[in-house]
Amino acid sequence: MLPYQTLVVIEEKSDLSVYRQIANSLISLIQQGKIAPGTFLPGTRQMAGLIHVHRNTIINAYNELLVQNWIETLPRKGYRVILELPLVKPRSFRPGTNYDESLNDNDFPRHRLPQSGLPDIPSHIDRIIVNDGLPDIDLMPFKEIMKEYRMLVKSPELETILASGDNGGSVKLKNATCRFLNNSRGLNITPDKIMLTRGAQMAIFIAVGLLVSPGDEIVLSDPDYIMAGEIFKRAGAVIHRITADDDGINIDELEQLLSRKNIKLLYLVPHHHHPTTVTLSIGRRAKLLSLVNRFKFWIIEDDFDYDYQFKNKPILPLASGWHGGKIIYIGSFTKLLAPSFRLGYLVGPVDLIKQAIAYRRLIDTRGDVIMEEALAILIDTGRLDRHIKRSNKTYESRCELACRLISESLGHAVQFKKPDGGLAIWLKFNECYPLAKIISKAAAAGLVLAGSAYHIGEDKKHNGIRFGFASLSEDELYKAVAILKQVIA
Repeated sequence: MLPYQTLVVIEEKSDLSVYRQIANSLISLIQQGKIAPGTFLPGTRQMAGLIHVHRNTIINAYNELLVQNWIETLPRKGYRVILELPLVKPRSFRPGTNYDESLNDNDFPRHRLPQSGLPDIPSHIDRIIVNDGLPDIDLMPFKEIMKEYRMLVKSPELETILASGDNGGSVKLKNATCRFLNNSRGLNITPDKIMLTRGAQMAIFIAVGLLVSPGDEIVLSDPDYIMAGEIFKRAGAVIHRITADDDGINIDELEQLLSRKNIKLLYLVPHHHHPTTVTLSIGRRAKLLSLVNRFKFWIIEDDFDYDYQFKNKPILPLASGWHGGKIIYIGSFTKLLAPSFRLGYLVGPVDLIKQAIAYRRLIDTRGDVIMEEALAILIDTGRLDRHIKRSNKTYESRCELACRLISESLGHAVQFKKPDGGLAIWLKFNECYPLAKIISKAAAAGLVLAGSAYHIGEDKKHNGIRFGFASLSEDELYKAVAILKQVIA
């Protein structure tokens, strides 16, 4: 309910009677849109108590509004602002707004951020959404997680769990995550070197916020992960770009940059690079680690979907090698479970983790402790590992099918390399097939290409998009490729 005691103004020295002042105040509130059509006013007794006048005064004020056709009475319900207002206001009345909907670039302290959204699709068309590379929510062990969640809510330990102070996340999940990472990635870390976050994106944001100051020179790949690039831009970094090929980023280009510039940091995705899905080769990894020890620059290693490997012998992360504490390792449980399941982690030196915990409190005072505890149980009981194995089989099968269909139907129009893991395929269309037109035509046919697209400005040369196959059924994959074939015909 509105604070009528402050909105309805009564002037004791006014020549107008009190009830007319009240009526005029209410009319003004209706005209301004603060009291919307169809709103019920407080009862006469309640309103009298709110603005400290006699009830008869409110009755007279409401009668005045009735006479002027601003409100109506409904039996056993009360006084309601009529749906069609008097001619003083147009019948197409719309409440006003206190917010200017048109802002210019001067209103923003830095640059505008890129907007995201799905293209419009006619309502009568069933649509298929090809995302950036997200897991299939139908495979998520939802029942198992919720079972543990419910047990924790009913547990006598609940009060202790909720009352515990935040020190970078649930102690149980930090311990479980250390065991998970040590066993699967050879990181050899302890809980004091890890902080939990709400997904990998938050971890990147915090790492950049701690390490990068305006004017610092950093290195990204070309193309790069768009949202990470935006974080560096917002931090005021000077960005240098190095090319990437089928073996990952060009380490020779990086070495030349390091020799000429004062490089503070390199951000990269060595496994299933975003957006191109390639994996950094063993030879380039070895040389990169030698450069870290030689030039002492930082690396943010974004390993968001390491666990989806279709080969028997995956390459270990850079952070598993010797780097003198200069690699910040970032990962996510989100890609293992579901997009809205926001849990990730940041691994680094003890002092940096302490600062990261303090920095996180500026934007998020604590995480979802109960969900963190539930996930810890799934890790410790081996159920998460079993889920990963089952999911890998499904995603490998879908990847095989998607690559075969694309090769057969679109081979003349796109270039792509079958990924050795991950959740997406990088499709680079030939120049005669502009990506913007393909996205638009596909949307009209019911196919939403919602993956990261690189076809505007400096990215025009790539003319490529991520095709997330993991969340699509076989039937949807057939239909999606068939629509693409029709669009580019």
